[in-house]
Amino acid sequence: MANVIKLRKGLDINLKGKAAEEFMSVKEPGFYSLVPDDFTGITPKVVVKEQEYVMAGGPLFIDKNHPELKFVSPVSGVVTSVERGARRKVLNIVVEAAAEQDYEEFGKMDPSKMSAQEVKDALLQAGMFAFIRQRPYDVIADPTVAPKAIFISAFDSNPLAPDFEFVLKGEEANFQTGLDALSRMAKTYLNISVKQKAAALVQAKNVTVTAFDGPNPAGNVGVQINHISPVVKGETVWTIGAEAVLFIGRLMNTGRVDLTRTVAVTGSEVLKPAYCKLQVGALLTNVFKGNVTTDKDLRYISGNVLTGKKVSPNGFLGAFDSQLTVIPEGDEIHEMLGWIMPRFNQFSVNRSYFSWLMGKKEYVIDARIKGGERHMIMSGEYDRVFPMDIFPEYLLKAIIAGDIDRMEALGIYEVAPEDFALCEFVCSSKVEVQRIVRAGLDMLRAEMA
Repeated sequence: MANVIKLRKGLDINLKGKAAEEFMSVKEPGFYSLVPDDFTGITPKVVVKEQEYVMAGGPLFIDKNHPELKFVSPVSGVVTSVERGARRKVLNIVVEAAAEQDYEEFGKMDPSKMSAQEVKDALLQAGMFAFIRQRPYDVIADPTVAPKAIFISAFDSNPLAPDFEFVLKGEEANFQTGLDALSRMAKTYLNISVKQKAAALVQAKNVTVTAFDGPNPAGNVGVQINHISPVVKGETVWTIGAEAVLFIGRLMNTGRVDLTRTVAVTGSEVLKPAYCKLQVGALLTNVFKGNVTTDKDLRYISGNVLTGKKVSPNGFLGAFDSQLTVIPEGDEIHEMLGWIMPRFNQFSVNRSYFSWLMGKKEYVIDARIKGGERHMIMSGEYDRVFPMDIFPEYLLKAIIAGDIDRMEALGIYEVAPEDFALCEFVCSSKVEVQRIVRAGLDMLRAEMA
């Protein structure tokens, strides 16, 4: 049995609308978009022109600071638009998929016979390196820096998150090949849940398997790093999502780029929550069409309710997202003395409502904040849901004050905005905690550069 780490701090939010373990058919989206802002920390340089034909696996843009770092098209087709914003910032690149798919051929590879540099070069060439992030700063990894370790979280503990054991069925060989490739570059840690029993996870080869037991955010890779091998100043670790390990495995086994994700379509406003197969950046119109409630305003989220990004019903799937969530906007609700009503149907962290008496109830939560931002109260409410050896409130105050020395001393090198998602959820001061952490990481990175 893998080493087990038990976490006691955290919070599970039991929402209505979990995806059933079955696939729904979705009509081919037709259009795909790659958004440079999804790849934090890069400066994009577009290498295609509008109306140019690209192959699946062909580069759409590169990083100006590291030209070897490519961001590739998930499909072959014609580049229909390169959208720019203020100061010519690249907002997105849209590709219309061709009827017949053409692939860049990279050739089949055997990771066991490759050196670390050969594996890295292969991932850079095929655009797979774009899915590797690094701590510190939580940005796309710098390919010129050797990490002390690579961490993979094979489970997601966020609300309504997809079940990776279900995703993994039929892909076990690709997953192991991906792990083999990563293990050539650095010591690799695969972190699983104690509830997971799949042999491809429990008996994975060439990696150190650690099981985690506890509430959300036990599935966050940052929490796992903090308990296994904390990051200190001067060290770098890489992190990669479990589905991106499948991308690498498919590349090695077939010689082609296949960015197909198994996406969970979830939320209380989805009529039939289930899984579907989508390429990275897919247009979402056909996913939601006829499968959501129509009698109220809805919030569409690429990702989960805590860390996801708001999108339109005609938006695109985020590059790192394997979940779509639809919840009520809540803007038509006007309550008088709502905070004092003894309600049984709303979730409360501190048991302000009687709903805690209802046991394992599934809740419908809308997008309202229910209050305005005010001064941060040092009440210890963050500590109760933050299972890292860090003082979150003091770190946030150091970031707000711009005190870099104190930020370093309080552990900013090993955190990412997603680690503070629950802090933001329980915050009685309604502070945008994740935005503050992102600003602090960007400030530190600019200072160190």
